[in-house]
Formats: sequence, structure tokens, C-alpha cells
Amino acid sequence: METRKLTENERDIALQLAWKVFLEFEAPDYPPEGTAEFNKALHDENYLAGLVYYGAFINEKLVGMIAIRKEQGHLCFFFIEGEYHRQGIGTKLFNIMKEDFIGKTITVNSSPYGLPFYKAIGFVPTSNEQITNGIRYTPMKWN
Repeated sequence: METRKLTENERDIALQLAWKVFLEFEAPDYPPEGTAEFNKALHDENYLAGLVYYGAFINEKLVGMIAIRKEQGHLCFFFIEGEYHRQGIGTKLFNIMKEDFIGKTITVNSSPYGLPFYKAIGFVPTSNEQITNGIRYTPMKWN
């Protein structure tokens, strides 16, 4: 497996992976409004501006992606193909990304599905679950 920063040309395939995995694992926990809001974010150039993308590849196929807002240290997207869950890919991807953020606090708004994973890699909740525009999330931080 190879983990690395993605090039600008690889961004669209990473966002397609995010949408596919979101529909399979996240959307069942969200009302239609939340799914529409997530899809909107994937196509909003203002929202996507300033994100740094990292990917995990197996046999040159992108199987996982993470995107972080560099200035704020906020994770915006973190998705692994379903068939590769629980194989350490997410942890390796997070570890490669965090090398660029040594000494910084990293935050995330975790979906209900992602909460156990984030806790396992050391994130702690900073508030109770919230809902904004149909998106359910728990604010968390790692440092």
C-alpha cells in the first residue's frame, strides 16, 4: 500500500470515492437534507478551496482519502472503501497526514459511523452530537 499527498489532478477521483463511501455507510444515518448538504459540499469550490488531500493506494487504485483544511487543521473528508475497512488503512492515512501538522491540534466533526474510529486513533469529543442542515456530527479534537 502507498499513502501520499494527492495531486490536484487526483482530487476529483478522491471526491468521487468520498461520495460513494458516504452513500454506503453515512447516508443511512442522515435525513435526505443531510445527504443533499454533503453532496453540495463535494461540489462547492469555495468549500473545497484550501483543502490538502491525501490518498491510500493499493495496486495503484485509490482506496482511501483524507482531506484537511490546512490553515485550521480541520478534517473535512475521511473515507475508506468498504472492502478495505478494518485493515489499518485509515490509521496509516491519518498518520501520514498528521506528519504535516506536528504540534497542531486537529479537529473533526465526526459522523455517527466514524465516531468509534476517531476515538480509537486518539480523538476526544469536545461537545455532544449536533445536527446542522441534516448533518449529524460530534465535534472532536486530537493533539
